[in-house]
Amino acid sequence: MSGRARRTTLVITNPHRLQEGPPMPTSDRFRPRRLLALATDSLPARAYLGLVAVGVAVLSLAPDSPYAMAPALLTAPLSFLPVVLPFGAGTVGGGAAEAGAAVLWGGWLLLCALVNAAAFGALARRPGRTPSARPRRTLLAAAVDNWPARVYVAVVAAALGTFLYAVLLSPDPGFAGIWPLLAAAPLSFLAAAASAPAEYHSLPWLGTLVFSAGVVLAALVNAVLIGRLARRIGSTPTRG
Repeated sequence: MSGRARRTTLVITNPHRLQEGPPMPTSDRFRPRRLLALATDSLPARAYLGLVAVGVAVLSLAPDSPYAMAPALLTAPLSFLPVVLPFGAGTVGGGAAEAGAAVLWGGWLLLCALVNAAAFGALARRPGRTPSARPRRTLLAAAVDNWPARVYVAVVAAALGTFLYAVLLSPDPGFAGIWPLLAAAPLSFLAAAASAPAEYHSLPWLGTLVFSAGVVLAALVNAVLIGRLARRIGSTPTRG
């Protein structure tokens, strides 16, 4: 057998070289390191964390200032989640209770800031695009193609539905508008400001319409951020 035939035979009968390749991908599970990396490895995320730090400094130096709400607004909507709990940063009842509540609130505020920063980091990273994919459809799809975003949209829809029922059908709406306001924060505060002049218009329903439309837009922005973050930290998008 010639040398060329011998070498050809060795290549064909040695399958190990043909089986070499990149390692198999690991399972797509949530990893805290991914969240922390997204919250710190991009300029938008770091700028956001710096802005939150400035807000915390203002809160510490001037707790009675109108700007003391800046940390809560900047870390919304997650920062408003504890309002449904019977305890929080304003807990009274002794030094230990107040100190414990302050520590829990500070830890929760830090977690909210990291989650929001990671969302900005996920938004800053461009997803892979197929030739037929449209950028707008790809961006808006993040609001509905994963369970975290879907749950958030359901919460906002329930809050907005409660508000509309209270305003249109209930004899005493009370403070029903607080729920969609907090659920779609922080941009929902702009919707509330925009709807305030409409309250004095000759059409009484105009303010409700402006506020509801603003809440929907604000919730859409939040849902897109949540969806992009869910994709980046390892959640598998669902279809259907």
